Amino acid sequence: MATRTDGSGVGGALKRLLVGRALSTSSQEHQLLPKFLALPVFASDQLSSVAYATEEMMLVLALAGASALGLLSPLGLGVAVLLVVVIVSYRQTVYAYPRGGGSYIVAKENLGTVPGLTAAGAILSSYILTVSVSVTAGAIAVTSAAPGLAEHKVGLATFFVFLITVANLRGAKEAGKLFAIPTYGFVLMVGITLGWGLFKCSTGGCPQAASATLPLEAEASLSLFLVLRAFSSGATALTGVEAIADGVQAFRRPQAKNAASTLLLMGAMSIPMFLGITVFAGLLDVRVNHDLASSKSVLAQIGDTIYAGGPMFIVLQVFTAAILILAANTAYQDFPRLSSILARDRFMPSQFRNRGDRLVFSNGIIVLSLLAAALVWAFNANLSALIQLYVVGVFIALTLSQAGMVRRQFSRRDHGWQRRAITNGIGAATTGLVLAIVAITRFRLGAWMVIVAVPFIIAFFLGVNRHYRRIGQILAAGRLTGDTTATNSFVLLVGDFGPATIDAVSYLFTIRCRELTALWVGREEDFADARETWRRVAPRFDELALLPGGEEHPVRALLRYLKHRGSATDFITVVIPEVVTSSSLLQLVRHRSAFLLKTSLLFQPKIVVTNVPLVPGEPHGAEGARPIERPRSEVIVPVSSVQDATVRAVIYAKSLQPSSIEAIHMATDPEEIPSVVEGWHERRMDVPLVLVEAPFRDLGPPFLEEIRSRTARGDTVVTVVLPELVPEHWWQTLLHNQSALFFKRILLFEPHVVVTSVPFHLSAPESLRGATEGEGAPTSPAVR
Repeated sequence: MATRTDGSGVGGALKRLLVGRALSTSSQEHQLLPKFLALPVFASDQLSSVAYATEEMMLVLALAGASALGLLSPLGLGVAVLLVVVIVSYRQTVYAYPRGGGSYIVAKENLGTVPGLTAAGAILSSYILTVSVSVTAGAIAVTSAAPGLAEHKVGLATFFVFLITVANLRGAKEAGKLFAIPTYGFVLMVGITLGWGLFKCSTGGCPQAASATLPLEAEASLSLFLVLRAFSSGATALTGVEAIADGVQAFRRPQAKNAASTLLLMGAMSIPMFLGITVFAGLLDVRVNHDLASSKSVLAQIGDTIYAGGPMFIVLQVFTAAILILAANTAYQDFPRLSSILARDRFMPSQFRNRGDRLVFSNGIIVLSLLAAALVWAFNANLSALIQLYVVGVFIALTLSQAGMVRRQFSRRDHGWQRRAITNGIGAATTGLVLAIVAITRFRLGAWMVIVAVPFIIAFFLGVNRHYRRIGQILAAGRLTGDTTATNSFVLLVGDFGPATIDAVSYLFTIRCRELTALWVGREEDFADARETWRRVAPRFDELALLPGGEEHPVRALLRYLKHRGSATDFITVVIPEVVTSSSLLQLVRHRSAFLLKTSLLFQPKIVVTNVPLVPGEPHGAEGARPIERPRSEVIVPVSSVQDATVRAVIYAKSLQPSSIEAIHMATDPEEIPSVVEGWHERRMDVPLVLVEAPFRDLGPPFLEEIRSRTARGDTVVTVVLPELVPEHWWQTLLHNQSALFFKRILLFEPHVVVTSVPFHLSAPESLRGATEGEGAPTSPAVR
């Protein structure tokens, strides 16, 4: 029985256990979030910020002494007003840009590409920091309760990253259900705490916090700058407010209306909580300072004072710790979604557009997890160091978004634009002021890292976009059309006459190869005997030739031979016999020279690489057996889009003159089908195009089913012709989906299947100088 790769096995079972069964693309509508689930998914970061925003203000005011704490409530009111302004502005953004994108889209469309990319880079960096800060805060909360785990703080934070990653890989709806109880539980507990505190204050006077007697000696004068610094610290309550605008498309329809309602609901929860905590911090005379790093937070002190300890205080602390950890979930929703939008606009690698088994942008989730875990490790889970980097990116994005909305109001001037422009203008000025203060006060503490990193992120975006635009122009040049015919010659590498070589000769018999050069790459002293054996094995072909230096340096020798070999044909197909082991990784290790040879050949002009594998368990003759010519040769060309690389592969496939030939488009996204069909007709393709449904976005099973439906007959050899882009620089391969590599891997162990790579060199696209136009007509696609 030949080995087959179909995605099952231990790895597949483990994946199903962690992530769940795959969801079809058609069920995407059912994964959209109702408002009560969207709130914990998108608002956990912003709601959690009220747990520490008051404390951030108090820590700055405490530098001017206890008397400065009297400004806590007025500053808190100012932050609340700013939060109202920003929420109102983002409600306008949601209605204006219902396809999502938030700060990036607003800034890009109204201020220009670079401001838009600045907002994108800033908010993406803030999402990474959100995860790092959240899981670190959660790890510190755990180690505070269990000091014995203190030395494992980094590992614990990394474990939290893993848990949230798995939860989000299971889908947005699953994550919403999982995180709904902690989020709503936190809001409810804070509301109960503030309500019970109000009752106690109105009936018997407000109790005093245990820290009320803490002496706060003035270390600085109460200057305007100190007050503005305290205000900017309290403005951390705005972190996460942009998340809903980024993820509008995750909401149930009507999406814009539901997203705007959720924004309003988030504000209705967070603003009273923030104001209540701020007011009660003054009423209960709560105090904190920088020297008491191990003291309770402001919210913890309020709960401890109101409940006098007891079980309700513990419940409050549990929900507070949970919301601080789950604040990372907002980043897990918006980092992948914004990355997919940037990939759609060709500013990030195209892999970020791919949806995983559970219809989430799984590549973005995994990259976010890796970057956040790396930050936790680099900073040794030091919350004080991480938090200094945290706010800058948020306020860069907020300021650019508000400024973009001002520009939009002035450009459109529709009904009520003046009122909206004033609201957006106030938001832009205030968030800009906060940004300036944060950048100045936290620059030397670590904010410089974000400020310096953003230009590099922008340069990365522009570099990716430049690459994709250049490649797009090359592929869409229209140099080739499908009604072209081309000529083909073959080169077979012969190292022995074992089953792999006999299998390769059988393949050449089956495709009725007319022009073949067989090269001996074995020991030179064995060449005379090899030539006699060749005459018996393949009498229909020309004499076996010796490849000079082929034994010691086969790659170098073959490249030298091909360089000096003249050929009037459009393609030169190098056929490589290979014995396949039971593992693709083991195959690479054991046959490094074959892998190096195939890789090197891909960079040569006119060269096509055909790999004829001898699959474990596949029936074959003994040593010295004669080749077998099978009755049917069929060719399949996988097609993802219609461009010059695809057309070149189809032209090559026709040069094999098979019994039948089909191009197969794996339809993972119904929206892409019309452009593929239109392109097929525009390029005058005279090969049938078959549309095969891949509802779960996994190309492997449906493609293998197509292959096996042909090879099951037993008399058929299937050649899979893969268009393969060969970039100018090796690192550019990371910007492409590597579909050819995927198909090679899944087909490696398929019996009676031969894989041919037709390279398309992006550095110097090749024309088919010997090509002639055929008389075929474009064919209509069939659907399976």
